[in-house]
Amino acid sequence: METLGDTLSISSALSPRTPRFSPRTPRSIPYRKFEAGLDGLDEGDEEGDGMTLLGEEERSEYSQGLEDGFGTINRPQAPLSAEDKRGMALLCILYLIQGVPLGLALGSMPFILQSHLSYSQLATFALSGYPYSLKLLWSPIVDSVFVSRIGRRKSWVIPMQLVNGTLMLYISYNIQHLMDDPSKHVTHLINVFTALVFFSATQDIAVDGWALTLLSPENLSYASTCQTIGLNTGYFTSYTVFLALNSEAIAERWGVPRLTLAAYLKFWCIVSYAVSVWLIFKKERKDPVSDSGLPIKEVYRQIWAICKMRHVQALMIMFVFGKIGFAANDAATSLKMVERGLKREDLAVAVLINFPFQIIGGWLVGSWSRGAYPLRPWLYTFWPRIGFAFTAMLIVYRFPSPPVTPGFFVFLVVHTVLTSFTSTIQFVGSSAFFTRISDPVIGGTYMTLLNTFSNIGTMWPKWFVLKSVDLFTIATCQITDDSTYIGEVATECSTQRGKKLCADMAGVCLVTRDGYYLVSTLCMVFGVLFLALYTAPTAWRLQALSTESWRVKL
Repeated sequence: METLGDTLSISSALSPRTPRFSPRTPRSIPYRKFEAGLDGLDEGDEEGDGMTLLGEEERSEYSQGLEDGFGTINRPQAPLSAEDKRGMALLCILYLIQGVPLGLALGSMPFILQSHLSYSQLATFALSGYPYSLKLLWSPIVDSVFVSRIGRRKSWVIPMQLVNGTLMLYISYNIQHLMDDPSKHVTHLINVFTALVFFSATQDIAVDGWALTLLSPENLSYASTCQTIGLNTGYFTSYTVFLALNSEAIAERWGVPRLTLAAYLKFWCIVSYAVSVWLIFKKERKDPVSDSGLPIKEVYRQIWAICKMRHVQALMIMFVFGKIGFAANDAATSLKMVERGLKREDLAVAVLINFPFQIIGGWLVGSWSRGAYPLRPWLYTFWPRIGFAFTAMLIVYRFPSPPVTPGFFVFLVVHTVLTSFTSTIQFVGSSAFFTRISDPVIGGTYMTLLNTFSNIGTMWPKWFVLKSVDLFTIATCQITDDSTYIGEVATECSTQRGKKLCADMAGVCLVTRDGYYLVSTLCMVFGVLFLALYTAPTAWRLQALSTESWRVKL
């Protein structure tokens, strides 16, 4: 997810509320003036323009609030109340259910399909994860259309969970037929998993908005922690836990029944139905201002106004292109390790060991990112993350012949934990920053817009990376007879069709150039240059802006 943290977008940390309003971000003095009846800033207004709305006394108070870099007044951390704990538990459950389809579409299925499809076909299957990055396109509809009697967020959460549960039930009854010859059913597989991710993304928009009223103002920073725990748990349950329990080798070793994909999908279908029934009886807190909503056309107009801000455009460029440095590592390294001889179940165990470290890390990083400059840990972590991507490329290059020794396996686990921890830091840091700057007036849509930039930066390079690995790979099939070289019978041996043809003729695929190394090197060189020349100076500049500079006039 970046690991997950990057492959998954996760919106929504929240902000203080008063009895009459529940904003997603901490309120500055100018925003309280807005509540009293004044309009917000015009499009592109800078901080100085917002200050003209204030009297001398308020201006002095506002200046003191600028100590945290966002024009907000810091609030002390309050103990978690019983209501906060219930809200956190609900958020964790809902995000967990959303993480299950992502773990299947982006994690397990590529490994299951790897032995049947080429990297180009896997790149096409990777398109099934794109709806999570493009949910901004329909988020205003989710934010504006609802049934008041049911609840603004429940109007979407409950139907989406029921639809997802039904879709998983459908897949469970058809997956065996689809997996008998996946190369002939790639389109069908892409369609069903794209639909699964689409409905999960729609639910995510509603859950992000619901989080606005679930936690107290002083503890809203825990919302990003709930996202980290819930989404990571769902993702890794469908990825590492499932791959481990699905392995015939582990089933034989431990004497447990092998978990099939059909059975796994049926289990989560039942969970989705059960949680949906529970939510019917869960009362959604009413918020007179935010629940009144805005017309859909107005929300789209607001999105366009936000996108026209120069600093929002700078933020978009920073997130869309900043992750290219480790894009090849995220998309192809694990697949290459399996290709080199690492067993799927060993990889699953390695990531499974990493799972508790990621959860604990997410909780600790949540505290770190609550400070005045949440992008600081996000920025500092770029260098080690690119460094770990370089180390991973060396691991693939020097990968030992199977079986993997215990010492090398321990090294892989340590590398996985460190890489994942850097991803978690970046995910929580960016989520905390988005939380601070998002405009509460348009609910979850602003957060969805910001997370769209981050998600696109994670997803769009993946297709190009996997396609380029095939494009730049030069592999031919060689036939030998009694150890005597006879000749080449295929112009390529990188696709599954070419490999199968070579194997049928008792040949051996000889890789003259592996495109993985070229693509990885190009990504890392671009990542280092872009980080030094654009990302770092832009991040510090954007972090110095006040909250009001991210608002638009309504």
